[in-house]
Amino acid sequence: MRRKSLYTAILAALLLAVPAIVLGIKASDKRQVNGQDAKARKLEVSFNYQKQAGPGSNQYAVWIENAEGEVVKTLFVTAYTTKGRARAGEQPMRGYVKRPACVPTWVKAAKAEKQTDQQLDAFTGATPQTDGLQTFTWDFTDQQGKAVPKGTYKVFVEATLFGESDIIYSGSFSTKDKAGDITLTSQLAKPDENHKNMLTNVKAVLK
Repeated sequence: MRRKSLYTAILAALLLAVPAIVLGIKASDKRQVNGQDAKARKLEVSFNYQKQAGPGSNQYAVWIENAEGEVVKTLFVTAYTTKGRARAGEQPMRGYVKRPACVPTWVKAAKAEKQTDQQLDAFTGATPQTDGLQTFTWDFTDQQGKAVPKGTYKVFVEATLFGESDIIYSGSFSTKDKAGDITLTSQLAKPDENHKNMLTNVKAVLK
């Protein structure tokens, strides 16, 4: 009789634990935004990349700004822009210093000159050596990994096409927006469109 009661008690405890486990799993899909739970969301930025021949090209950056125009998070910037390329007998020099046409909008907005090499390393990556789809994801956190406040944000993709020819894709969105494509506009720094196929099919999608 006691054994039966023990089994009954164990079964009851397990049944009580199931809702808590399920709730725990659901809670893992949420995070704090300004002290309130919000469903975890992400922004996916993608484009087709075609490597271009010759110097003064193949540099790009992807980043997020808040409504005040402050950089919240840089998702990616090509290595030459932040690290440069020291040849024999040369002193190391950041690429945007040696070649100011390297994604100048990002350099200014991110205040690259005030960032340490270690800070830049956090989002710097090698320039792709082959053509293909490039994808970057923002999880609605800032550069320190903290959840950003609710509000309006803007996504940017900047590419140095050739020499001083630069193109910027940008689009605004809100943390309240439903899942779907973000409308992007593009702007050329100069009429010169050499290497215009470097980035194509640029998209930003809220998920």
